[in-house]
Amino acid sequence: MTRKEIAIKTIQDLPDSATWADIEDRIRFLAGIDMGLADIRAGRVVPHEQVRESLKKWLSA
Repeated sequence: MTRKEIAIKTIQDLPDSATWADIEDRIRFLAGIDMGLADIRAGRVVPHEQVRESLKKWLSA
């Protein structure tokens, strides 16, 4: 599916009572997932162990 088709289906799947904010939130949520998946495919990720080490430093400060 194209992004446009996904957006249209997403809006159609929302309840008729959905507000403009509901629609915007859902589209932004899906766009964020799409961008995250693109980052994964491009190798722009941080290994789990590196995140754990960073958290240890931040939480002990």
